[in-house]
Amino acid sequence: DGLKTVHRRILYTMQQMGLAPNTFTLKGDRIVGDVMCKYHPHGNLAVYDALVRLAQPFAMRYPLVYGQGYFCSVDGDPPAADRYTEAKLTRVATALLDDLDKDTVDMRPNYDGNEIEPDILPARIPNLLVNGSDGIAVGMATKIPPHNLTEIVDATITLVNNPDTQLAEIMKVVKGPDFPTAGIIHGRSGITAAYEHGRGRFMMRAKAGIETFNKDRKAIVITEIPYQVNKARLVERIAQLVNDKIVDAISDIRDESDRDGMRIVVELKRDGEPQLVLNQLFKHTQMQESFSMILLAVVNNQPKEMGLVQAIKHFIDHRVDVVRRRTAYLLSKAKDREHILEGYLTALDHLDNVITIIRASANRAEARENLVAYFAGKKIDINLTGKSPKRDPEKPFTGIQADAILELQLHRLTKLSIDEITKELTVTREHIADYESILGSEKKLRAVIVRELEEVKKLYGDERRTVIEDEAAEIHLEDLIADEQVAVTVSHGGYMKRTPVSTYRMQRRGGTVRTGMKTRDDDFVAHLFLDSPHPSILIFTNPGRAYCLQVYA
Repeated sequence: DGLKTVHRRILYTMQQMGLAPNTFTLKGDRIVGDVMCKYHPHGNLAVYDALVRLAQPFAMRYPLVYGQGYFCSVDGDPPAADRYTEAKLTRVATALLDDLDKDTVDMRPNYDGNEIEPDILPARIPNLLVNGSDGIAVGMATKIPPHNLTEIVDATITLVNNPDTQLAEIMKVVKGPDFPTAGIIHGRSGITAAYEHGRGRFMMRAKAGIETFNKDRKAIVITEIPYQVNKARLVERIAQLVNDKIVDAISDIRDESDRDGMRIVVELKRDGEPQLVLNQLFKHTQMQESFSMILLAVVNNQPKEMGLVQAIKHFIDHRVDVVRRRTAYLLSKAKDREHILEGYLTALDHLDNVITIIRASANRAEARENLVAYFAGKKIDINLTGKSPKRDPEKPFTGIQADAILELQLHRLTKLSIDEITKELTVTREHIADYESILGSEKKLRAVIVRELEEVKKLYGDERRTVIEDEAAEIHLEDLIADEQVAVTVSHGGYMKRTPVSTYRMQRRGGTVRTGMKTRDDDFVAHLFLDSPHPSILIFTNPGRAYCLQVYA
């Protein structure tokens, strides 16, 4: 189910408390108290921190808890105390908890044996991939990024219908991770490696645009940041770069984020080049951050590193087991109901004698014995009229049917109610046939899984947020050098110098001359040319060797 123990216990406790999506919210300290008291005997802070994370839309691609109150922000400030917040389950969380009461998973005693809790949740959605996971255990680590539910469900349906589908086909559906904070992923090679072998690395970048204000002034506007990056620390880091004169073209930094979205404005000086400054910010801040994927999960109580196809297949195996157990449970309940309805019809066929037996019996236990004996064809010491029942050795009348008759209300003896019982029996037998066909056919069982996955996608699926670009996000030294004209001077003695053209001043009347290059007494400037700092210069020595040198070097 893609959940850690504390998260599973929180969701299960909230379900037991009746905190459904269409009901009320309840105080956070009440939820934490119940989780600690019944299932998780640890500190309240650990439980509350886990509850808070389940409600954070910037941490969970599909939050499992709806929080009312302050549950943190991307600035990393702490949440409000649990006595000030309230919570309930989200609609997506119900997809993890559905059918928990139908013997779909194993239950175990809690720490003191007074309660029972599920070993795992039925989980209609592959939550491990949809919301991801991050943690470190004994010598092992997992770091699974969140994905888009629509893409993962489509890939799961493809593998249910054709288990031999290769990764290349799956990656046509699953483009890559999809982060709640959106952003941009650069390069696909790391994603492909992780999906194939379980490990891979890719680069995330913030989404930034260039806007013009005050006629000739420009600003860099950041609207999306990489996953798990602290916005407040990012702003502080940019300010520190300005103070340390690492980036000197920035005049002001403002955080204009509000409830409508994120907006960090980085104003530039008049002579600042936006693309150059943006490259410098990518280089020196968390606007560009790497993400190392490790697809490791517990499979059959053992940690296992796996690719995307293997992970989805393990989820499919889990769903096959859940659907099979649920169908067997529903079949058993339907057969029990069929047995009682058959008892109703049998009793209604001999209604006068049944009423006589009940009235002549001294108590409920005696009435039960007399009914069983009567329908079994045995003689009882009660004067009866009308036809005697025919004994059916394949379907004997049981004490369960007798108890149901004794609990039958008088209004169920009308003709209309008899018709309703007959119709219910017909529908129940149809359900029994359907359940038996599902248990008897692997194809039909998988069709049920596909149908439920399509329902989940229709209810909770949404559009991708993170953009994936093919080119790698590598920043070279020349990306950090301003593309302005420079003067390159070469002396007769072989000395070279690079000087920005902007450092020269036009000579006017009474002006001061700026020296471009100082030479020795017996040397002089032989060559001067203008060029960009990005191209290369070929230098030839007296012995005939050639060297390549960047102008900015």
